[in-house]
Amino acid sequence: MRKTDSPAWMLAKAIDLLRSAGGMHQQFFQLGQVDDSPRWEPPVDMFGDERALCLLIALPGVTPERLDVTLEQQTVVVNGVRSLGSTFGADMIIQLEIPYGRFERRVQLPHADYRMVDMLLRDGCLRLTLERMP
Repeated sequence: MRKTDSPAWMLAKAIDLLRSAGGMHQQFFQLGQVDDSPRWEPPVDMFGDERALCLLIALPGVTPERLDVTLEQQTVVVNGVRSLGSTFGADMIIQLEIPYGRFERRVQLPHADYRMVDMLLRDGCLRLTLERMP
């Protein structure tokens, strides 16, 4: 297809971009998955110094009862479920971009031994503080 075929070329580019965006979106949000495997991975920020690490994990709408956090050697594992809930009633869904369902995130830590000293779920984010062991 030649670029001189302006409307056809633009339509083809738009379709390619939509396919690409759809593929990226599916890595975070998959409808219709019926098995028990995780459907999405929450994003994580990690900060630290020589004494401790702080992980900030985006978990909007996740309650503490639906959340599990473990420290396995050099890896923090965060998993749980984000439910759609009944707060929206029987309204028709118009748009869903925030993922729902089972999630799991494994975060590889810098090489050291750690112990978890604080865990706080607030304002849609889970903050984990890990202290380096001597």
